[in-house]
Amino acid sequence: MPVRPTIAGISSPGELRQALIAAQYLADEALATAAYLALALGKPLLLEGAPGVGKTEAAKALGGVLGRNVVRLQCFEGIDAASALYEWNYPRQMLAIRQAGEGYVNLYSEDYLLERPLLTALRSPADTVLLIDEIDRADHEFEAFLLEFLSDFTISIPETGTVRAARPPVVVLTSNRTRDLHEALRRRCVYHWIDYPDAEQEAAIVMARASSVAEATARAVVASVGMLREEPLAKPPGVAETVEWAEAATLLNAQGTRWPEAFRRSIGVALKDHDDLTYIEGRLTAILPGEAA
Repeated sequence: MPVRPTIAGISSPGELRQALIAAQYLADEALATAAYLALALGKPLLLEGAPGVGKTEAAKALGGVLGRNVVRLQCFEGIDAASALYEWNYPRQMLAIRQAGEGYVNLYSEDYLLERPLLTALRSPADTVLLIDEIDRADHEFEAFLLEFLSDFTISIPETGTVRAARPPVVVLTSNRTRDLHEALRRRCVYHWIDYPDAEQEAAIVMARASSVAEATARAVVASVGMLREEPLAKPPGVAETVEWAEAATLLNAQGTRWPEAFRRSIGVALKDHDDLTYIEGRLTAILPGEAA
């Protein structure tokens, strides 16, 4: 009978799911299975989905379950290798030269090396989860560089030598799918699509993350957010916005603002785009929760 790989005391997708739930991340069976397989096989985990569905939070929860720090590389348009790997602290090098005078100073010692996320993950792969966030925001050139990095987990620093991970670090990539990722990168990863949770699960998330929110309020907010997501909005509310809207409305209600006015006044917590607020204003009364609690 095959031996089940054990990672941080976890030997099955079901055990990982329960550990994530204990860390207040309500993962479903499919996500827990994908994450477990990525860990067991030593492969990166690629999470795709709309903004706000919990991709980054999944990586953070995984780090908590494994007892590792999450080292985050936030991708952006124009990101280059230096931003991801390392840089030399040029101002400190210049200051050292002036202070040394005629003496010798090693300008390429650790004192002048600025670690970036990829180098940090290589140097302590057993202690970190490397989160490469929103890889779809980077260009194809950076994606090709990243693919090479993920193939051998090695960095060459010309001035000091090569840094190679003794074993592959835990890597989680996220994408909002604003562009298609290269097929070679997808093949290297275990893939999972995260969708918006169903109403029951999202209400459970609200109550787990916001202890001050009553169950009736959580369910009412989730229903309204579901209607907002069906509208053609530029920035539909994610799960985090659902939680924050429930918290904000509960706070206003506790201070004397009645339902549903508490929801109306706090709508800026759920919708954070002027055009979206203008568009939805005429239908807001029908969408807002009524007596929430």
